Parts: sequence; C-alpha cells; structure tokens
Amino acid sequence: MEAEYDFSKGKRGAIDPTTSGKTRITIRLDDEVLAWFREQVHSAGGGNYQTLINEALHQHIQAIRQPLEETLRKVVREELKRIER
Repeated sequence: MEAEYDFSKGKRGAIDPTTSGKTRITIRLDDEVLAWFREQVHSAGGGNYQTLINEALHQHIQAIRQPLEETLRKVVREELKRIER
C-alpha cells in the first residue's frame, strides 16, 4: 500500500455511463410490487427487474393513449362527413 495516492485524474460519479434517453431517479415501490417483478425475472431465468418495470410502464402508457387516438380519429371522421354534406 502506498503512503500517498494521486487522485488528480479521478472522476466523480457512476463508473458506467448512463444510456442516453434514460434518467436515474429514486422511486419508492411497495415491497410486494418489487417482489413480484423480481420473481418474474427470476422465473424467466435472469434479466433486470428495472427493465421489466420500465416495459410495464410503457405498456400502460400505450394502453391509455390508444383509446384517446381512437376517439380523436372518430371525431375527425364525423367532422369530415359533416363538412362533405
């Protein structure tokens, strides 16, 4: 062990760079929710429970957006029909 170490070229922060388009946050989840996602990853033979949570959130967002898009299309079609008359 050296008596003194040179940290002048050291860098603070995470060792692995984060992927662009992703943000590190702290979130509190119920124990049972976290256990369920970890169990799903374990049952699948491995993986990352955080990725699984992210995918579940994406699917939820898509499920919410889809009805809105369908409603908008319906309104636009009705208005176009009304204008054509």
